[in-house]
Amino acid sequence: MKNRSKKYKDAATKVEKNKLYTKEEAVKLVKETSITKFDSSIEIAMNLNVDPKKADQQLRGAIVLPKGTGKTNRILVIAKGDNAKAAKEAGADYVGDQDYLDKIANENWFEFDTMIATPDMMPLLGKLGRVLGPKGLMPNPKTGTVTTDVAKAVADAKAGRVEYRTDSFGNIHSLIGKASFTEEDLLENINAFVAQIMKIKPATVKGDYIKNISISSTMGPGIKIQINSFDK
Repeated sequence: MKNRSKKYKDAATKVEKNKLYTKEEAVKLVKETSITKFDSSIEIAMNLNVDPKKADQQLRGAIVLPKGTGKTNRILVIAKGDNAKAAKEAGADYVGDQDYLDKIANENWFEFDTMIATPDMMPLLGKLGRVLGPKGLMPNPKTGTVTTDVAKAVADAKAGRVEYRTDSFGNIHSLIGKASFTEEDLLENINAFVAQIMKIKPATVKGDYIKNISISSTMGPGIKIQINSFDK
């Protein structure tokens, strides 16, 4: 059993264990139960009625949150020529090709949060799949990080794009803001994220698609949300 801190225990008393809160109540509570000295991240967790063993039920993608993430996103773009120039003009933090791939391979350099690559660069990235994959940094067309429109990809990443994918248990997790966000801004981000997951419901899913939804702050207790509160 986890040894919880006094702060966590005090915060947990504000949350009724088996109660399902409206999304408005949950957002108010998640701010009240943020217990860190720093600006806590707020995350959403959804458990879906999907079978990730079936190809069409492996959900993966990205969404630009309307109010951003509150997090500074350092972007590396692997591209050449006009695409490299466009990436620099769009505000990418690092732009290059083989030089940066060698830096990652030889120096274990990971001072970036998102990697974007043009399709012609992907064969060069193949050798780094084992290092980039586990860190969630491998560019992928499904998340918009393999593209010829690098300027848009950089702009989206800077604006607050978050990636999502189902794990082997049908769970999806995502950052949806910071504790310093207003309740209205957190609600707008949560609504947008849930709407996106609803939009990509596989046609083969039978019965209820979403089993449960909860939000929590860094090191704070989970707060369960009524699924039907997203109907309005």
